[in-house]
Amino acid sequence: MAATRIALFASGLAVLLLLVQGSPPGPVVQCRSGNTNCTVTNGYGAFPDRSTCHVAAVAYPSTEQELLFAVSGATAKQQHMKAVTRYSHSIPKLSCPGGPSGQGLVISTQRLNRSVRVDMATSRMTFEAGITLRQLLDAAAARGLALPHSPYWQGVTLGGLLSTGSHGSSLFGKGSAVHEYVVGMRLVVPSPVPVKGYFAKIVNLGEDDPDLLAAKVSLGVLGVISQVTLQLEPMFKRSITHRVIGDVGFEQTISSYAVTTYYGDISWFPSQGRVVYRDDIKVPITTKGKGENDLLVFRAQSSIDVASARASEELLELTGNAGGKCVLSRSQVDTQIANGMGLKNNDGGLSDFTGYPVIGNQSDMQSSGSCLRSAEDNLLTACGFDPRFAGSFYHQTAISIPFTTVADFIADVKKLRDAHSNALCGTELYFGFFMRFLRNSTAYLGKTDDVVEIDITYYRSRDPKRPRLYEDVLEEIEQMALFKYHGLPHWGKNRNVGFLNIKNKLGAKLDKFVSAMQKYDSKGLFSSDWTDAVLGLRGKEVMVQGDGCALEGLCICSTDDHCAPKQGYYCRSGQVYEQARVCRKIKSVEADGLPWSSSYRSHSL
Repeated sequence: MAATRIALFASGLAVLLLLVQGSPPGPVVQCRSGNTNCTVTNGYGAFPDRSTCHVAAVAYPSTEQELLFAVSGATAKQQHMKAVTRYSHSIPKLSCPGGPSGQGLVISTQRLNRSVRVDMATSRMTFEAGITLRQLLDAAAARGLALPHSPYWQGVTLGGLLSTGSHGSSLFGKGSAVHEYVVGMRLVVPSPVPVKGYFAKIVNLGEDDPDLLAAKVSLGVLGVISQVTLQLEPMFKRSITHRVIGDVGFEQTISSYAVTTYYGDISWFPSQGRVVYRDDIKVPITTKGKGENDLLVFRAQSSIDVASARASEELLELTGNAGGKCVLSRSQVDTQIANGMGLKNNDGGLSDFTGYPVIGNQSDMQSSGSCLRSAEDNLLTACGFDPRFAGSFYHQTAISIPFTTVADFIADVKKLRDAHSNALCGTELYFGFFMRFLRNSTAYLGKTDDVVEIDITYYRSRDPKRPRLYEDVLEEIEQMALFKYHGLPHWGKNRNVGFLNIKNKLGAKLDKFVSAMQKYDSKGLFSSDWTDAVLGLRGKEVMVQGDGCALEGLCICSTDDHCAPKQGYYCRSGQVYEQARVCRKIKSVEADGLPWSSSYRSHSL
């Protein structure tokens, strides 16, 4: 019966897809009339609160002078602004302007995508902020240069990845955050008085300018990044081997692994009791090998296959079949491991992956995203998360925990896993608990310690009022990471709850950042309710209260109505981290005790 329903769904979808044009991701800004009366979204088609961002207009500057003109015009009108990138892959609402809905301006950096200059003597290159990571890596490689570290997804832009503190994985040298390799930046910022006829000015920050520590990771609230100068290095190669072991006691080895493996990362599949270590080292450019990193999930995929997989997952959620998710996740992880986790040897073998080690140029090994270059085929193939068809739709919890406490955090997760053996299988359909390593940063909004960044991706219903399987377990893990272990969020990911208490966690560094905000944008034209709430400014709050708000991470439940009592989900304490407040499926309220009073508010997070 289930198979029949999924087949009918897929057949109907195939007909629908023939009516839609274009396989690369569609535009994130849609306008009703030219470049006016527009809506803005992100690459996944939905912000955390699912609200629609309406703006008066979009500007597409193609030069720094045109960017100056756009910022000046909006400043003269006291119009709120935000920069928006080509694919807009930040999950939070960073690209939606503040001020009255429908009256803001978004400034797209899509056409600011060029290499500006190169200094071969110092291995430094300057790029416009709208250049995508893939374009940047190719431009540097053409000069025999390499970006030392980068995110794993090549669809981000330079300005966007810097504004959200994006990174790779390494404790070596300055670490894996791209902003650590910024040695210069040009910003276009508002000016309250005319400068050469413009209500905007260009700010040029050198590597010794203290304001660069604010601009490196800025959430886009200082102005629009125009150009960035990066410290690169001569091209080198990487040698990668994946190693699979059991997870007994693995948490005790994370620190030693991180300090001995240059680009290592860890994928933990808790329900399967398996850990995949990526043994990843630098090797000389003369080393034989022309491998490529082409992660399976970032390749162009059959939209019918992706939609069918999504329909299967929705059916398992609807029927409460967590065991079915475990079967699917085991099969999927086995397939990924057998295929080198997406690595290609490119040695003429019968398959893409023919064995370890896989060796290739840094520019070919550090990121993935070939689905961005998929052919125009009426959406028959596309990126799996493309919102134009019913494919992947998920939440991401991405939180960094200091090395000093990460073993204790994992031990607590194991306690929950052992109590609910099927609870975490759903995360294993999305790479499980994915761990990368970062150094502490001098950037004001950078990391405050050497940390393990843990990314957990999991099912999100298209109905915001529908709870997930084992809703409570993932909520407890999220709150445990944030509050018991004082984790910091990734600025470009996470649900609203991830950004609670940022002001206390960053302390004096946030005060310095706010001072820079006031210096460069005294009227708050690049701020919004969202960024004010995240940074604890102007009395704005991150939490959004209302019926079902905890299901989407818009709040931490304090009443049963914040969950889904009509579907059997009630607000209860955590099981391992008792201070947590989570939405738990309860078969009999009478057996469990009375629902919480609507007046219950106290919890010590």
